[in-house]
Amino acid sequence: MQLSDEITINAPKDVVYAALNDPEVLQQCIPGCEELIKHSDTELEAKVVLKVGPVKAKFSGTVTLDQSGAPDAFSLSGQGNGGAAGHAKGGADVTLTADEGVTVLRYDAKAEIGGKLAQLGSRLIQGTAQKLASKFFKSFAEVVEEEAVA
Repeated sequence: MQLSDEITINAPKDVVYAALNDPEVLQQCIPGCEELIKHSDTELEAKVVLKVGPVKAKFSGTVTLDQSGAPDAFSLSGQGNGGAAGHAKGGADVTLTADEGVTVLRYDAKAEIGGKLAQLGSRLIQGTAQKLASKFFKSFAEVVEEEAVA
């Protein structure tokens, strides 16, 4: 499954980049996130509860960041296990472009799922993934814009 989108955030690029690396901001914005622990600048551990159609699962997993292109771009990869519900792994490439006081964030993400979740059908999975991504980035933009004003 692939997802890509672009969102404009009313904040300078350095503020957006810092927020993307702040576990408190991320935990607040990730739908269903119960816990996000930063083990290092590039390693995070997450616990997320998600409902996809009739399947509700608690995922625990790890995320690894590659900040070699920072602050203009970075990538992340991760994997999670939801027990009997299944598992997921994937990654995303994110680019940030400054444009007259606002930041344009673009992402391209890929994910693979297995277990019960994979049996639900690609339309349901794709639709849910798009809703979750939209919810995250809408929430993220609101939090970052509030911080930029403050």
